[in-house]
Amino acid sequence: MTELISFSTALRERSAGAHSGSEGAGFMSDLIKGEGTRADYVALVAQHWFIYAALEAAAERMKSDPVASVFITDRLTRLPALEADLEFLIGSDWRQCIVPLPTTQRYVDRVNQVSTTWAGGFVAHHYTRYLGDLSGGQFIGKLMAHRFGFDTNGIGFYLFADIADPKEFKEVYREQLDAAPWDEAEKERVIDEVLLAYRFNTELFEDLSRAKTIGEAVA
Repeated sequence: MTELISFSTALRERSAGAHSGSEGAGFMSDLIKGEGTRADYVALVAQHWFIYAALEAAAERMKSDPVASVFITDRLTRLPALEADLEFLIGSDWRQCIVPLPTTQRYVDRVNQVSTTWAGGFVAHHYTRYLGDLSGGQFIGKLMAHRFGFDTNGIGFYLFADIADPKEFKEVYREQLDAAPWDEAEKERVIDEVLLAYRFNTELFEDLSRAKTIGEAVA
């Protein structure tokens, strides 16, 4: 990759198609258009829990890594909000009611794999999830609140109370990406991992679309 543009710009441009394809997957498109059901939304929240449980456990492991630790902050932590959402949406026994779909399990396995020794791989998944949450996720949260009559209960995942200015936060994050001590080969590996993360997202939406009921994602 010729370094005529910043790494963060190259990353964003080269993943734009995968990002759009993931957002346009049938299941997510239906939710955004108001054609999905409350059960569909609950199923999505349930799958998010497995993904973020893995990602935030990975963050704990990576806190001592000199490269990965730069990107880790408690302000992004989503797991407590997801757990509160699931208790509101399903009930106090929600842990016994949810199961990972096949793509979710592959996604989790990949996050666990790369976050043991590869900082760039961890950052790739961290970037894909959290910057997406701070971008389109804000819009999705508002839509779901309007669609299903939620206030803050049920959409806590999308609320970042500790980040006053998401735009500024994302700009700083991209500056950190540009400052990461990666050579050209490593940058390519990170971009490939981001594309893989988007593929997992798309395939998860396809899994959810096939299930199309809460039964396969929530027992």
